Amino acid sequence: MTTETAAAASFATAQACPDLTREEALTIYRDMVLGRRFEDKCAEMYYRGKMFGFVHLYNGQEAVSSGVIKAMKTQHDWFCSTYRDHVHALSAGVPAREVMSELFGKETGCSKGRGGSMHLFSKEHHLLGGYAFIGEGIPVALGAAFTSRYKRDALGDSSSNAVTAAFFGDGTCNIGQFYECLNMAQLWKLPILFVVENNKWAIGMAHERATSDTEIWRKAAGFGMHGEEVDGMDVLAVRDAAQRAVARARAGEGPTLLECMTYRFRGHSLADPDELRDPEEKAFWAERDPIKGFQATMHARGLLSAEEMEAIDKEIDAEVREAVEFALAAPEPDASELTRYIWAED
Repeated sequence: MTTETAAAASFATAQACPDLTREEALTIYRDMVLGRRFEDKCAEMYYRGKMFGFVHLYNGQEAVSSGVIKAMKTQHDWFCSTYRDHVHALSAGVPAREVMSELFGKETGCSKGRGGSMHLFSKEHHLLGGYAFIGEGIPVALGAAFTSRYKRDALGDSSSNAVTAAFFGDGTCNIGQFYECLNMAQLWKLPILFVVENNKWAIGMAHERATSDTEIWRKAAGFGMHGEEVDGMDVLAVRDAAQRAVARARAGEGPTLLECMTYRFRGHSLADPDELRDPEEKAFWAERDPIKGFQATMHARGLLSAEEMEAIDKEIDAEVREAVEFALAAPEPDASELTRYIWAED
């Protein structure tokens, strides 16, 4: 997406979302700030030697998580993530203290300390998991969408209208699971959103060097599926596209392939020195910070004042600090339960 295209898309979205209420603006802003501040605190804990293992942060991509998930029904619809899953979990409603506890490997974590950073899971919040290997979550999400359709069509449950969102990156779009699931979803008109978070880099491989057709959304046409590209740095643009896709899915009109053009502000993981990306490229995308862009839009519309946003920022900082304190003080998993959750239990 060019600079001119991105600017035009942002302007068009600002005109296309007149129905955004103050309450919705507050929800979206709070969610985006929580995601950013949570990830910043993770980086701090990691570099201080308090957090271990692989940690992949979401900084810069907040508009995608907030735009999609807040356009859906939490604890009704379903969500499937990747190894970059902290912010998806927060957007889905998993409490910050449970996510932080999981990153510290504590019993109070949403996966009971067994999953860590890349394997967040919460049945209560309909989070079907984070997955360390790319593409693993897409068939799981497809299964959730199939279940929703099967309950309605085969079992006669008219209330079964849940939609599933599967999040994955541009690098995942070169593997077989992606195409197989697109085919099955369209064949059976399953209620699913395939959300591509195209941040232009698959670890250290530039998207343009790895993909023959770089416009991922166009691949939907090969299956007769609706595809759409959206400015992933504009939360209202993402929200608008997600709302349309969810409406189609609930109406039985099938899936959507939604490509969100975004950018991660940090390296692939906290162990990545991030030396491969051009400084000018990073500077360009930093200027399009999705949180700053949303702040400007909300202030211009008179929905949120600068003072209100500053107050929210302080509340979020306190919430994240409390999450760290809670996680550090939480108990370790009991060694006697080492094999629990491996096999099905009564």
